[in-house]
Amino acid sequence: MLSFHAQLKVFVATAPTDLRMSFNGLWAAAQERLGEDPRKGALFVFGNRRRNRIKILYFDGTGVVVLAKRLEEGTFRWPQSAGEAGAKLRLAPQALQLLLDGVELKAAGRRAWYEAPC
Repeated sequence: MLSFHAQLKVFVATAPTDLRMSFNGLWAAAQERLGEDPRKGALFVFGNRRRNRIKILYFDGTGVVVLAKRLEEGTFRWPQSAGEAGAKLRLAPQALQLLLDGVELKAAGRRAWYEAPC
């Protein structure tokens, strides 16, 4: 289980990302597509087109960390932006935790993929 402190900045890329990228590719995406400096200590969240995988980039001061999550069934309910394709949204760390746990941010309810089979 991941936990995030309340002052942590979280940026979500709203457009799909090619998740074959790893450390250097995601670092470049954070700088070029999102216009942010990864060395500032924020989390950068990227999702694929099918919305069943995410990668999170984080610089902890000594090195770069990449976390990945793949859903076996269903999709993440991805935040949308009214802006351009390279847009980003800033989320509260608690909202990211809800997103990772399968809670529908808009309706504040769990999605069907989260429910355990009987």
